Amino acid sequence: MISRASGILLHPTSLPGRYGIGDFGPEAHRFADWLASAGQRIWQVLPLGPVGYGESPYQLFSAFAGNPLLISPEILLERGWLDPPDLSGAPSFPEESVDFKHVIHWKTALLQKAFDRFRTHSRPGDHEAFATFVHRHSAWLPALARFMALKEANGGRMWTEWDKSVQPDPTAMKYHEFVQCEFFRQWCGLKEYCANHGIRMMGDLPIYIAEDSADIWERPDLFDRSSVSGVPPDYFSATGQLWGNPLYRWDKMKDGGYAWWIERMRAALAMFDLVRIDHFRGFEAYWAVPAGERTAEKGQWVKGPGAGLFHALEAALGTLPVVAENLGVITPEVEALRNEFGFPGMAILQFAFGKDDQARSFKPHNYVPNLVAYSGTHDNDTVMGWWQSDGGDSTRTAEDIAQEKAHARRYLATDGVNINWTLIRALMASVAEIVLFPVQDVLGLGSEARMNTPAIASGNWRWRMKPGALTPELAARLHEMSHVYERV
Repeated sequence: MISRASGILLHPTSLPGRYGIGDFGPEAHRFADWLASAGQRIWQVLPLGPVGYGESPYQLFSAFAGNPLLISPEILLERGWLDPPDLSGAPSFPEESVDFKHVIHWKTALLQKAFDRFRTHSRPGDHEAFATFVHRHSAWLPALARFMALKEANGGRMWTEWDKSVQPDPTAMKYHEFVQCEFFRQWCGLKEYCANHGIRMMGDLPIYIAEDSADIWERPDLFDRSSVSGVPPDYFSATGQLWGNPLYRWDKMKDGGYAWWIERMRAALAMFDLVRIDHFRGFEAYWAVPAGERTAEKGQWVKGPGAGLFHALEAALGTLPVVAENLGVITPEVEALRNEFGFPGMAILQFAFGKDDQARSFKPHNYVPNLVAYSGTHDNDTVMGWWQSDGGDSTRTAEDIAQEKAHARRYLATDGVNINWTLIRALMASVAEIVLFPVQDVLGLGSEARMNTPAIASGNWRWRMKPGALTPELAARLHEMSHVYERV
């Protein structure tokens, strides 16, 4: 684990740029330059797979593949797969949000042009490099390519509704292999650039797999579709969160030596220096909701694989650089599992002052070194949005919010001005080895910049940062704090 560092949470889709959505191109490299100048040593991203339902990075068409929307058109141009007119004719996209419908339409056509150029104008060695990539990823890539080709041939419908007489187009399958090759080529280039600037990449591994995915389509025997995933009512939602993913057949996984999970973790560790495992508590016990329920209220706790899974992972892969997301309904058994393997947990400072069950452990004076502490995450409001709110919601009354703020003022000895920087400084000064801040909190943005609202199915994941928002002055301010609190 990295010793005493700070970093920024920013999903690449939120980067600025001309083409409607952030990607791995010039703006990503400029962000890495800014991180280095700010003394930040970690860049945390959300899951990078191909998004499905609701454009959520936690509902992916594949647990192994990359999101084609993150491929940079500029890099494709540099490689010769596109011509300048292909980019000069780009539509006028919104600057501060992602219009997924129009971005997907335009960028898919662009990637098809790049694929056509690859097929007809490849340079010496291009096909050999492509063949090497396909062979190296043969454990999942052929199934993904076949799945996506069949999905397109069936009008985008879910695989349970496909016409079984339809066969995939071999050219369409090769297109999807090409797209994945370019995704990983660009990602590896960005990761290497970051490494050369002293920046580690931290990924995010969703515990569950989307039902409409190549993984479940290929291996339905490993999944239980009679119950679905979620969490019971909690701080985020009065009716719980109904995620709807099929659950694992952990008995089948165990009988196979957890081979599927070993390959999944192997792929994640090849992409990232650190991996945050989402909903870690689900490995000790998970909330199972009967399929067809409209909320997560009528579920039950079912025992998960526990230590057996992680012993198998460590036997195959060695010590795991894993961060365990241990938020929500956390029991002593969950913490015992986490501590058995030495995985750092998480603390959210924004939740330290209210009625959250974990509020006490989220206060910096109760931190332990083996911890990753955040001002907030992608699932809650920005610090400024939280501070500026004076109305109640489904879980907190206006009086609750007023009491939270009063407690925060006393605890942090603040008048509330620039509260985002007050929280950043409190985290920097703490004993937590790693502290991370959503870029929205560094920028001091309000609720308009929130990335996701749990239990709301649409309209999330769209926020984008304005060009030039991360100034040298902001970098200098963060660098000074990082230096004072010995995180550089």
